[in-house]
Amino acid sequence: MFTHPEYDGHEAVLHAHDPATGLMAIVALHSTRLGPAFGGCRMYPYAEPAQALTDALRLARGMTYKAAICELPYGGGKSVILADPRRDKSPELLRAMGQVIEGLGGRYITADDVGTTLADLAVMREVTKHTAGATAAAQEPLAVTAYGVLMAIEAAVRHYYQRSEFTGLRFAVQGLGNVGYPLCEHLHARGAALVVSDVDPARTAKAASELQAEVAGPEAIYGETADVFAPCALGAVLNDRTVPMLRVRLVCGAANNQLAEWRHDTLLAERGIAFVPDYLANAGGVIDFHQEAIDDRPEAVLASVERVRDITADLLARAAVTGETPLQVADRIVRDRIRAPR
Repeated sequence: MFTHPEYDGHEAVLHAHDPATGLMAIVALHSTRLGPAFGGCRMYPYAEPAQALTDALRLARGMTYKAAICELPYGGGKSVILADPRRDKSPELLRAMGQVIEGLGGRYITADDVGTTLADLAVMREVTKHTAGATAAAQEPLAVTAYGVLMAIEAAVRHYYQRSEFTGLRFAVQGLGNVGYPLCEHLHARGAALVVSDVDPARTAKAASELQAEVAGPEAIYGETADVFAPCALGAVLNDRTVPMLRVRLVCGAANNQLAEWRHDTLLAERGIAFVPDYLANAGGVIDFHQEAIDDRPEAVLASVERVRDITADLLARAAVTGETPLQVADRIVRDRIRAPR
């Protein structure tokens, strides 16, 4: 465990098993230095338990960084359930997971994620109070993550292209799920041209029909000539194979852990491609969770998410002065905040 390539001083990693319900889960707490660890509960049919551990470790660390870069009073955590949500999900299994979370005594607050829903959180709340999605506003659809990515893009386009409008810019968007598609709607409304990719042809057909998007294949999207590449699907898509294929100046998207390895940030920079840290661009969810406890009106939530634009602008300005990449600057800011005395 302590020699795992994704281990980063995580405070705790819990392996949970409940034979009665079939629950097999991992909970990773990266840091509670700034507050309780916040992060979603993912349910996915991992081929190997080692893949689940890697996911939990990486995603928990990312949550710490999201909260810290946005100066929110949370740490980072993640839970993963090794199961197929279409086949294995049951109220009993969800309650068993809720009991695991309750046993952590408030050190970890969970949320919905890949394979879990707000309805699943409601079942968990039968046995634990430590979940997101408990307010009335949380039950209303509001694409906060997509809006946060839009804010990051807005700041980056202003910095690198000296433009406040998207008309005449071309965006290559990978992934048209719950974040990617609303992001495309925002971009289209702002006059951007779109080329999109998704493994589901129904989604790309919808984008072509409703948003006049061009469609590229899952591999071809990397080689599309565009101004911005927005990864909004899987992680680790920026790697030794794909970085040389990119024909953009800027990468800014919603996917978690977009870099296969940290060195790929340097590889992008060597090619003249700026990378907006993914943990900043996709921080809308944790901002939303925090804001709903203060003022849960949709307009107040979206206004709070707009801080992503200001933080991104400041980050890019600092990087321009120091000659570092935006990710290097962001990582340093986060580490300083985590280490600072409370």
